[in-house]
Amino acid sequence: MSQLRDVYLIFYNLFQALGWAVSLFRVLSNFVSTTSVHGAYSSAGELICLLQTLAFLEVIHGAIGIVPSGALLPLMQWGGRTHFLLAIVRRIHEIIRYSHYAVNCMGSSPNWMTFIRYNAFIVLYPIGVFPGKMWLMHQALPFIEAENFYADILPFSYDKFVKALLFCYPLLWMKLYLHMFKQRRSKLGKQQKKKSN
Repeated sequence: MSQLRDVYLIFYNLFQALGWAVSLFRVLSNFVSTTSVHGAYSSAGELICLLQTLAFLEVIHGAIGIVPSGALLPLMQWGGRTHFLLAIVRRIHEIIRYSHYAVNCMGSSPNWMTFIRYNAFIVLYPIGVFPGKMWLMHQALPFIEAENFYADILPFSYDKFVKALLFCYPLLWMKLYLHMFKQRRSKLGKQQKKKSN
């Protein structure tokens, strides 16, 4: 059974890594040729939405125990990313993480890949959250209010929800960020022990 699990995880993570790489390539090549953010997004937007939606499988993976992460933190990450992606802007990232996962499922990822996986987030995560997600949500608020987003399907004011989310986001983000440092310490500590043996 563990062999079947490993094969599944390899294919899932390779699919995600390749999908995000293709998305990044499409966005960058379109942006270079058109210098239009809207055109760049339209070149990969549907693929990005598909990949992020499928990432809910990571919550299920943790819930059923095929990965050690548990379900709560992956659900928080997935929920935040998916809300931001599908409800407000839609965005790209994840190439480093899924590449590492895929290679790790095949055995053991190279030290350099593990190092990048557990260090790149230190800079990328705050950039993605503060000048990324939060700034874009804040910039989108006048449009959300003017268009009265989701008024016909939600029993509450969506713009107030986004304002509350902006208020809570730093606290929720800090919990995830500190958890990532804990994972970093654990993974890189194991890597150091392997080197010294």
